[in-house]
Amino acid sequence: QVQLVESGGGSVHNGGSLRLSCAASGRIGDTKTMGWYRQAPGKQREWVANISSGGDTYYADSVKGRFTISRDNDWMTLYLQMNSLKPEDPAVYSCYSDLGGGYIFWGQGTQVTVSS
Repeated sequence: QVQLVESGGGSVHNGGSLRLSCAASGRIGDTKTMGWYRQAPGKQREWVANISSGGDTYYADSVKGRFTISRDNDWMTLYLQMNSLKPEDPAVYSCYSDLGGGYIFWGQGTQVTVSS
């Protein structure tokens, strides 16, 4: 089991920045990949970004160049730096941990709101 707790969400103005954190505990030593999804009201869940055990990072086209995913070396904390936030970015952002073999764990999510 892996326990994930997100923090850092909030409300910012259009063009503002937020940094999300995801604190992980449990079997974090088996982590293969961690990442972020988001879901806005009435919309499907959307993958945002992930980072591999080797440090490779991947981003959805909608956030590329604006968001940066990172982690500490022991997988205890995952980050998502979000810059130049747009009106289409508000959502509940959730982190996940993929241990491989179908074992994926999720956090509860943190709300991000962007106001004009």
